[in-house]
Parts: sequence; structure tokens; C-alpha cells
Amino acid sequence: MSEGISPTTCGVRLIMPHHLRTLAAVEGEILLQVAPPVSTRAVLDALEQRFPMLRGTVREHVTFKRRPKVRFYANEQDLTHQDPDTPLPEAIASGSKPFMIVGAISGG
Repeated sequence: MSEGISPTTCGVRLIMPHHLRTLAAVEGEILLQVAPPVSTRAVLDALEQRFPMLRGTVREHVTFKRRPKVRFYANEQDLTHQDPDTPLPEAIASGSKPFMIVGAISGG
């Protein structure tokens, strides 16, 4: 899991919905290099840098605000409404648990 990770970055495991994986042309879990401190913003910055075709899908182009039907989970906690610069749990930064981007479902 640590291959390709530099000593100055953390290996963050990322799980995202099928449609985003299709746009990025990847399968399964992604390993991202994220510079500390590891936060939601840092993870999304690393994701968009590595996969430019995902810019604007998870957060707005100009404001960088989360899109309404997108949620973030880490360490079995919903972090969707947390400040995006709040450091993520050590289990995420160390790669022992994944950061998850989930498409919300609405309706009745």
C-alpha cells in the first residue's frame, strides 16, 4: 500500500461512487498522495489534481463548495458538514481506513 508514497505525503485510501470511477477510468479503491495536514479539502485537492476530469463533480468549480448530493465519510463518521480544513482522523491519514465520497439519495 505504501508504494509510490513520498516521505512528505500520506497515503490516503479513497472510495468513491461508480459513476465517478467511470469518469476517472479507474476501478476500485484509489490511493492518493496527500500532503499533511490531511483534511477533506486536501483529499479533494489531491483527487482533482490526479484526475482533472473530476473537477466540478464533487465540489463547485469556483466556490469549491461541496455539491448538494455528495457526502463525505471517514472512520464511520459523516463529515459532510465539517469544516473542510479540519484534520481527518489518523486512521485516514495513515491509510488504515478509507475516506469515502458517497452520492446521497433523496426522495420518498
